[in-house]
Amino acid sequence: MSKKAVCLLSGGLDSTTVVAMAQHEGFEVYALSFRYGQRHSIELERAAAFAKLRGVARHAILDIDLRSFGGSALTADIDVPKGHSVEDISAGIPITYVPARNTIFLSFAIGWAEVLGAQDIFVGVNAMDYSGYPDCRPEFIEAFEHLGNLATKAGVEGTQRLKIRAPLISMTKADIIRKGLELGVDFSETTSCYDPAPNGAPCKQCDSCLLRAKGFAQVEIQDPLDAKFA
Repeated sequence: MSKKAVCLLSGGLDSTTVVAMAQHEGFEVYALSFRYGQRHSIELERAAAFAKLRGVARHAILDIDLRSFGGSALTADIDVPKGHSVEDISAGIPITYVPARNTIFLSFAIGWAEVLGAQDIFVGVNAMDYSGYPDCRPEFIEAFEHLGNLATKAGVEGTQRLKIRAPLISMTKADIIRKGLELGVDFSETTSCYDPAPNGAPCKQCDSCLLRAKGFAQVEIQDPLDAKFA
């Protein structure tokens, strides 16, 4: 019988690689995405297509309206910062940080994991090439795992020991790209941009685009999105 895992899937470079890694480890993947009021739906289209292509057991898309709170360039009428240098990206917590987003997403994930009887939750957070988000740090993952085991019936009764798996947390973007390629991830079908065009073309100026470009440059291959939207 296959072991089950819940994987957070945004349709981006990191989360698609994490799904591939979970499958490579023999997990039956239950992918979880969110329509949370983000600026665009491209990432959900990419997530759905990737989940279908990889043959996950189920892909659920949940609706949460974080625009009700705002507070981020991704969930409010605030311009997405563009034109930074890569070196400046990690200086402080940027306005693209969505307050408590990973805490909210992982809360849903532990609920689904308990229902499924899954002990493993995979998330594509990264503390190396990242934009200073507090909920992408090892301390956050460790604390949330502890919380998850206190917060569930299965954890309290000892029938399930929840593990939050963040396999990319100490990897550079280049390392992640290499791993994804090794596992057959088609990065032309992913999206990283905070402010893409209606057809999904990346802006190539936001922090996420710059980090992605840096990763592909270090791997010394062309980003397949460049050819796709040439």
